[in-house]
Amino acid sequence: MLQPFGGFPTMGSLAAQGYPRVSRRGSRMNRYARIPPPAAAGIPAPSLSMTPKALGEHLAHLVWESFSDFLTDEEPRELMSDMGLAQEEGLPDERVAGELLIFHLWSHTRAVQLAFVGTPAEARLRETLDALHQAFFQDMVENGTPEAHLPVFEQRVSSRYSEYYAAAEDSDARVGQAVLAHLAPRIETSREQGTMALALTERAIELTNPLRDFLRDVEFVES
Repeated sequence: MLQPFGGFPTMGSLAAQGYPRVSRRGSRMNRYARIPPPAAAGIPAPSLSMTPKALGEHLAHLVWESFSDFLTDEEPRELMSDMGLAQEEGLPDERVAGELLIFHLWSHTRAVQLAFVGTPAEARLRETLDALHQAFFQDMVENGTPEAHLPVFEQRVSSRYSEYYAAAEDSDARVGQAVLAHLAPRIETSREQGTMALALTERAIELTNPLRDFLRDVEFVES
């Protein structure tokens, strides 16, 4: 089960609470779905002893990798087809890709919370999430997201974080329903909604719980 936990600041409040802004450069439109997964770049697997910054950077890589897997695995692609989501060369359009990317980012962020809150590692939670989000947005910039587009995407992240945290506090099922409402808002029959929302809920659990369990074994070291 996705364990409810509220109170973590949404992206919209990060600047006010001291979260760093990423440097922004680039001049061409980014296709989120076309950013290569980290495995292709030879990024090593994380060890169990690392700094919060190193862990955050590895988590950002995991976000991209899990997102890429979702776009290329057969079952998720069938799910997107069932939702009636337009695909080009087997990939969803940019709006849908952005929603899926935020969903995966939120799931990884939540796993960090569930792993660290109430443990000695909670003291390093903020640093870890700082590093995760900074590395994530830096990846977007380095893959072509122009400066003018990133603040709009950050606002979208803020809005979805608020919704998904509220949904998770209610029930697992509500998470899938909240994600579905943004992916395919025109689905009308309750049976279709239920089936697709359940698939998205299962994806959230699949992403969150194993990562949470792994993170509980991480030992932080000083840089």
